[in-house]
Amino acid sequence: MDMNQYLEIFIDETREHLQELNEALLALEKDIENDSGLNEIFRAAHTIKGMSGTMGFNKMSKLTHGMEDVLDSMRNNDIKVSTPLIDLLFKCFDALEEYLDNIVSTGNEGSRDDKELIDTLKSTINSGGMETAAKNAGPARNNEEEKAVNNILKLNEYDKGVIGKAAGMGMNAFQIHIELNEGCVLKSARAFVIFQVLEKSCDIIKSEPPVEDIEDEKFALSFTVVVVTRESDEKLDKKLNSIAEVDEVVITDISNAADFTTQIIHDSSEPEEEKPARDQSNEEPETKKPKTGKTVRVDIDRLDVLLNLVSELIIQKTRLADIGGMEKSQTFNETIEYLERITTSLHDAVMKVRMVAVERVFNRFPRMVRDVSKELGKEINLVMSGEETELDRTVIDEIGDPLIHLLRNSIDHGIEDIETRRKLGKADVGNVELKAYQEGNNVVIEVSDDGKGIMLDKVLKSAVDRGMVTNERAQNMTEEDIIQFLFAPSFSTVDVVTGLSGRGVGLDVVKSKIEALGGSVEVETQKDRGSRFLIRLPLTLAIIQALLIMVGKEKYAIPLGSVNRIINIKPEDVKMAHEQEVIMLQGEVVPLLGLDELLMVPERDPEKKKLTTVIVQKGERLSGIVVDSLIGQQEIVIKSLGKYLSGIPMIAGATILGDGNVALILDINTIV
Repeated sequence: MDMNQYLEIFIDETREHLQELNEALLALEKDIENDSGLNEIFRAAHTIKGMSGTMGFNKMSKLTHGMEDVLDSMRNNDIKVSTPLIDLLFKCFDALEEYLDNIVSTGNEGSRDDKELIDTLKSTINSGGMETAAKNAGPARNNEEEKAVNNILKLNEYDKGVIGKAAGMGMNAFQIHIELNEGCVLKSARAFVIFQVLEKSCDIIKSEPPVEDIEDEKFALSFTVVVVTRESDEKLDKKLNSIAEVDEVVITDISNAADFTTQIIHDSSEPEEEKPARDQSNEEPETKKPKTGKTVRVDIDRLDVLLNLVSELIIQKTRLADIGGMEKSQTFNETIEYLERITTSLHDAVMKVRMVAVERVFNRFPRMVRDVSKELGKEINLVMSGEETELDRTVIDEIGDPLIHLLRNSIDHGIEDIETRRKLGKADVGNVELKAYQEGNNVVIEVSDDGKGIMLDKVLKSAVDRGMVTNERAQNMTEEDIIQFLFAPSFSTVDVVTGLSGRGVGLDVVKSKIEALGGSVEVETQKDRGSRFLIRLPLTLAIIQALLIMVGKEKYAIPLGSVNRIINIKPEDVKMAHEQEVIMLQGEVVPLLGLDELLMVPERDPEKKKLTTVIVQKGERLSGIVVDSLIGQQEIVIKSLGKYLSGIPMIAGATILGDGNVALILDINTIV
C-alpha cells in the first residue's frame, strides 16, 4: 500500500496532537494532581503512536510507546509525577517535533537516534515499581510455551488434510495467536492490516473467531489463525511485530497436527464471566464517539486561486459601474447594485475561509516562556487572551517570529530578577500578557509586562555613543523619538552578549516584518511599571477599502484604515518648524508631506487657493498628505508589483481600476 497519499493528513493531525500534548504537559506541570490532564497526555501519545506505526515511522512509534508505558505507570500511581519526569516528557516532545519536521522536509524521520531517551523511559518504569507490572502481567504472559499448548485450535479432518498436503510440499504450518493493544480503537482495521501482511506470504486456512466476526469487531483483543507458508516462523514474527498496536505474537508449529490434543481455544480454567466483562470494558469507549467538526482541509494555493477569481470579478463590477457615455436605465442601475451585493458577499465568504484564529500562533508560546524563564532563573506567569481572534492565513504565517522576539524581550529585558522585584514591592512572579482583539479593520496584538520599563536614558546614551544622533539633537528629543532607536538595525543596550540578547537583532526584525504586512508597531512604557508593545495588523492583505486621490495626472490609493480625516487648508495656514512644513490641527502640530515632491510627480499646479489634505494616522502620530483632488472611496484588489519592482519605498503594491488603468497603493508607514 502506498502510504504517501496519507502523508499530508498524517502531518496535519500529528501537529494537532503534539499541540495537545504540549498544552497538557504545561497544565500538568502547574497541577501535578490533574488526572484528566494526565489522561489527555496519554491519549495524545497513544494516537501518535498508532498513526506513526501505520505510516511506517518506527522511531516515532517506539518513542511514543515508551512514553505510553511511563504515562500508564503514572496513571496507576506506580510512578509519582515530578518535575524531572515532566522535563523528560518534554524532551520526548521535542524529539517528536524534530521527527515531524524531518518528515515534512525530507519524507523520513532523519538520522536522530533516541535510544538513550527510550532507555531512560524504561529505567524510570523499573525504578518506579516492577512488582505491580509483573503482577498485572500474570503467569500466562511469562510462559509462552504453556500458553501455546493450551491454546491449540480444534482442527477438523479437512484442516489436517490441508496441513498434511502442505507438509508434503515442504511447507510449514503455523498457528499464530495475536494480542492487540488494550487501547486499540479500530480493532477490525488493525486485524485487516494483519491479514493483508499474512496473505502476502501465507494461505490462511482457519481463523478463530471467524473472519466475518473479526470484520464486524465481534471479538475481544485477540484472535488466532492457522496458516501454511514457506516462510519461517522468525520472519513471520518479525513482520507481525512491526505492525502498530500489536502487543504479542505467539507462533506455534503445528505441522504434525494429528499429534496434538484437540482443545478449543480458551478452553481453560479462565472463568467464562471474565470474557464478556473484558469485551464490555473495551467496547464502551467506542460508543462515546467524539463529535467531529464540519471542517475540511483545503490547500492554501487553491484558496488563492479562488480569491484571485473573486478579485477579477470585483474589478469587472467596478468597470461596469464606471461605464459612461450612455443613459443608464433603472434596470441597469439595479442590476449593478445587485451585482455589487453578490460580489461583496462572495468576497466576505472567501475571506472567512482564509481566516485562521491567532490561537494557532499563540499555542507555541507557553512552552517557550517556560524554557526561557527557567534559563534566566525567573518566575514568569504568561496570560493569554483573545486567542479566538481571526486573521488572514498569510498574516498568521508571518507574525510568529515578531511575537517570539517581543516575548523574549519582555522576559529578558523587562521582567526584573526576584530580588529586584522584592525591593520594588512587586510579586516574585513576573506577569507577561499576550492578547489579541479586533479594532475596526485591524487586529491588535498586545505584548505587555509589569517589569522595569524601557530605560530611556540608557537608550539615548547608546544612540549618542553609536553616532546615531548628536548631543544637541538628543537634548530636544521626545520619549517617542527615543523609543524609535530600539527599532534601528544592530541597536542594543545590553553590555554582555547572551544566548537570548545583545546581538542587536530583534526589534528591527519585528518592525520590518510587521510593516511588510501593512501593519505598525507602537510602544508605551512607564518606569518600574512595565512596557506595552502594540502591533496593528490589517485583517486581510488581498482586498481592502481605499481612498483614491489625484496628484498631478496620476492616481494613487491610500488604505482607508490609515485615513483619519480629510480637510481643506489655506496656503497661509502652513508654517515652518525645524525645516518642516506643519499645520495646527486642534492644538496639535501636524507635519505636512507633499506627495508631488516625495513621488516626483510632474505637471502639478503649484498655485492653489486651497490645499486638500488627507490626515493619515500611524499609531498615535498624525501627518498631513497634500493632494490635488479626491476621487472617492473604493474597494480595491491589491496586486503585487512582482520581484523586479519589489522593495520600492513608499509603494505597497498596485490595483487595477475600473477603467483598466493601474493605480499605485501608497505605503503610509514608510511615507510617515
